[in-house]
Amino acid sequence: MNVTEFNALSRDDALSALVACAAVPAWAAQVADARPYADARSLLEHADRLAAAWTDDEVDAALADHPRLGENHAGTGASAEASAREQAALRASADPGERLAAGNRLYEQRFDRVFLVRAAGRTAPEILALLDERLDNDPATELRVVAGELREICALRLAGLLDHAPVGAPLDPTGGPA
Repeated sequence: MNVTEFNALSRDDALSALVACAAVPAWAAQVADARPYADARSLLEHADRLAAAWTDDEVDAALADHPRLGENHAGTGASAEASAREQAALRASADPGERLAAGNRLYEQRFDRVFLVRAAGRTAPEILALLDERLDNDPATELRVVAGELREICALRLAGLLDHAPVGAPLDPTGGPA
């Protein structure tokens, strides 16, 4: 859809589309209620500014909607479909198998949450290296990293929703395709 079509959605439909990008209801409401947007860039920039203010509790709640890397999303709908697309390269790479499963377990034991990383545009070896690196983070640092990864995932999903960039394509700092 383009931004004109997004602007024309009912509030409920806009909220559903936004929550599929990031399961942060207050953020989704703020983005939806700020319509109409002049163009995709203004929508993406506004959404990112609002996402920068996500609380730790909002980030943790949003993680409940994300599967472990390498596992299928238990849910259905747009969020599950986006997660499957984002992890496609990981599954297509050499099967990380036990190493990823073991890393996920260690991460969850250390931080009491699923390991979240923007998988789109990254290879399995890159993701495994990030997992290993992040296991050394202290909890406060890791929460900041997780929030940043969630924002990147959200930006990619929202850009994909708006046909502004393909889902899974990294964004450059101006919000367009890299």
